[in-house]
Amino acid sequence: MPMRILALNLAAALTCATAPANAGQLDNKEGDCMTSERIQTGATPFDLEAREAQVASGNQRIAPLEPSEFSEEARQIATELQAFFGSREEGVPKTFATMFKHPGLYRGQMQLGLELNQNGSLPPREREMVILRTAWLVRSPFEWGEHVMYGRKLGLSSEEIERITQGSSAPGWNEHDRAVLRGVEELIGDHAVSDETWEILSRNWTEQQLIELPGVVGSYTLTAMIYNSLRFGLLEGNEGFSQR
Repeated sequence: MPMRILALNLAAALTCATAPANAGQLDNKEGDCMTSERIQTGATPFDLEAREAQVASGNQRIAPLEPSEFSEEARQIATELQAFFGSREEGVPKTFATMFKHPGLYRGQMQLGLELNQNGSLPPREREMVILRTAWLVRSPFEWGEHVMYGRKLGLSSEEIERITQGSSAPGWNEHDRAVLRGVEELIGDHAVSDETWEILSRNWTEQQLIELPGVVGSYTLTAMIYNSLRFGLLEGNEGFSQR
């Protein structure tokens, strides 16, 4: 056996032997233990304060534009966004003013987000479950804190929000809610929903809703990557990972 293939097989064997206890269990038809090891169905402990200091310090890597520097397209986007979201800051939030340095990207990102929120077909409570599990797994304190507030308005209790941090394997979920969270975990870990999870979701969701699930996870993963990397500070009232 060539040495390269032997080394790869040895690495795979070691990965199987050391897979964490909270990793998802997939049957042999869909994936090996390496796939299973990437799917985080339980608690994912990490240093919350260190992560917030890393990605949400407010010490932005790119400075926001001054209002006098806004292009006409940027002003139009600001008006549309503030009409929908409102603002807890005076003037245009720094997040908007920074993203206006790439108005085309920001418009596309926001159009997708608004489409999913205004015209999306997922039940609002379940959509927020999807967003919150995504935010926790990608470790985005900005996104987590903002959507805890939205989730509570749309029917999630503080106890359910806490349980989302523990994942689909936490006791207390019904079969459908467990599958909603499991779908997020599979999309983040394996970039695909398993047959078992798909079958459970399809009992209650339409084809449009099934299509929408990876769209929501992908949209909010995109937002988290941008916000984490640019190090946007938390908005007033957003307590980051401690928000319940």
